[in-house]
Amino acid sequence: MKCILLLEDGTVFEGRGFGAKGKMCGEVVFNTAMTGYQEILTDPSYNEQIITMTYPLIGNCGTNDEDVESRKVFVSGFIVKENCDYPSSWRNTESLDEYLKRNNVVGLEGIDTRKLVKHIRTEGAMRGIISSSELSITHLRKELGGYPGLVDRDIVKDVTVGESYDWDKGVVDVISGAECRPEVKYKVVAYDFGIKLNILRLLRSHGCSVHVVPASTSAEDVLALNPDGVFLSNGPGDPGPVGYAVESIRQLLGKVPIFGICLGQQLLGLAMGGTSYKLKFGHRGANHPVKRLSTGEIEISSQNHGFCIDVDSLRDKSVEITHMNLNDNTLEGFRCKDIPAFAVQYHPEASPGPHDSNYLFEEFTKLMEENG
Repeated sequence: MKCILLLEDGTVFEGRGFGAKGKMCGEVVFNTAMTGYQEILTDPSYNEQIITMTYPLIGNCGTNDEDVESRKVFVSGFIVKENCDYPSSWRNTESLDEYLKRNNVVGLEGIDTRKLVKHIRTEGAMRGIISSSELSITHLRKELGGYPGLVDRDIVKDVTVGESYDWDKGVVDVISGAECRPEVKYKVVAYDFGIKLNILRLLRSHGCSVHVVPASTSAEDVLALNPDGVFLSNGPGDPGPVGYAVESIRQLLGKVPIFGICLGQQLLGLAMGGTSYKLKFGHRGANHPVKRLSTGEIEISSQNHGFCIDVDSLRDKSVEITHMNLNDNTLEGFRCKDIPAFAVQYHPEASPGPHDSNYLFEEFTKLMEENG
């Protein structure tokens, strides 16, 4: 099955299709993680994105029912150098090809992914269309021309939960099957801007009961739940158009401890008077170095974002910069000086990725204890 990737600048890549047959527009980006592809596929932060994996062999572990980060697959397309048709893992239940077919995701393999990634790094992330059903470049170019991209659009509304719910599952040890679910000490309300399940698991494993609410929930409704803390989740796209969330956060500041991750940091930064901008090709992978300024330690982090808060826009605010990215000196974390609120741009919950930054969940519980 032939498959085509057409970029908005006219560049074309032709290869073999796998997964579902069809076509889809999205922003074409790349991820440098060597594994964890199932977590990547099910991360809502990848909504409307066509993911290119830089590691050449993907699918060798197959898929399973445990390594999912949300209720469904959110990516618009999946590109690999070579898809493994014969996975080998004691946890495997379904090949990547079968998994993509079942979730109606178009896959592309057999192209020079190194060339594609170098092109994106040079020219920047751009709109694209992946197709195994329509192979006419003329028709694909016309369809891609109607796709607006991610800038100045609110796509959080497309991934957030429809109704509030309670979460009560902790982190489960893969080998023993034991679940870490200690006694509840703190009540947390978590905003779902595209929340990953491992965040919820880690909050529960740190002694928190978790009540998840839709992205549009007002500050008044959150405070009516009398939480010990509020969590701001990761999510997709441009933070600028998500003004309703920024306004809710602004009204919550100083009234309850706040912890934000990824889009949660961007929204908190906007609520503090900062400004956001789009990165040239974003940060996506499981091996990004971040410096913790208070100790000078370097954390290897999992990352997935295409927008960022301008660090200079926060320097004259009541904010302490806590973490910086060593690859490009972008903002990776800050703490409010006079109110109990902090956030990081990267993903301390990993899935996939290292666990260097797990301590941030402990900092959140300490903040709730100190302000209880």
